[in-house]
Amino acid sequence: QETADPQKAASLLRKQWSLYSVTPLYKFSGARLAQYARLLGAFIAAEKHKGLAVGVGVDLDVRATFCSLPELCGGQRDQPAMLVQLSSRSSVSPKNSDEKLMWSGCFCCVSGEDFSENVPEDFTCLPLFLANGAESYTATVGSWFQKTFDCRFCRLSISPLNLSWMAAMWTGCSVEKNACATELVFSVPCLPQPLDISYAIHPDDAKALWDTVQKTPGEITQEEVDLFMDCLYSHFHRHFKIHLSATKLVKVSTAIASAHCNGTIKFLQSKYLTGVLMLLTELAISQIQ
Repeated sequence: QETADPQKAASLLRKQWSLYSVTPLYKFSGARLAQYARLLGAFIAAEKHKGLAVGVGVDLDVRATFCSLPELCGGQRDQPAMLVQLSSRSSVSPKNSDEKLMWSGCFCCVSGEDFSENVPEDFTCLPLFLANGAESYTATVGSWFQKTFDCRFCRLSISPLNLSWMAAMWTGCSVEKNACATELVFSVPCLPQPLDISYAIHPDDAKALWDTVQKTPGEITQEEVDLFMDCLYSHFHRHFKIHLSATKLVKVSTAIASAHCNGTIKFLQSKYLTGVLMLLTELAISQIQ
């Protein structure tokens, strides 16, 4: 088992991750990560030999590593997050040459204690899984986990309602630097050709609007989120005579993170990383339940 490295957690930033929900893992042990890495590496080699993995026709040595990330927890009873990485080096490269990172995956459960308490003792709850890299590697790694720990992976989409919550919550967060516009992307339905509308708001204006809407700092209600979005819709209609309420919110981008309804996300601020993971953990648990 590799020791925890804060830089490993920071490696989650500024990459696009695909989201999955994962049912509890049976007979998983955090003390056997090195063994799991060897078994996964052997599984990938076997799949490649059968012509099912990435890199067919290219002689690559793929190495799997597992690393515990205890810093990605929301509470003391949370299971430590786990980073899985696949790296490669060509067989013709010198042995001391650097390996190339090919794929990353991260299992986590941030503030999911209530869910963890309701599962049998032999199961480990890491309901949120993030993948960055080729989908074929995601499928191969997922297949190994499903066979080894009797779990199931499902793509995790994000509803327009949850996107509106993200827009409101992230707009209300203070960012000292690298502040960017709050951008909302809407899809117009019932058209022969796809049409998206991008709506960008200056971060100071969006923050000022949210501050007028939020009644109790630190708490957010559905009523406040609805009012925040209605104000944005009214402003847009006043200028462009378009009713955004008749469209579908498909993407939210802020200085904190950007998220798409297809279940992809990009983290942009380390300060708010665990907070965003907490929300995503909640969404993953709701899909499992």
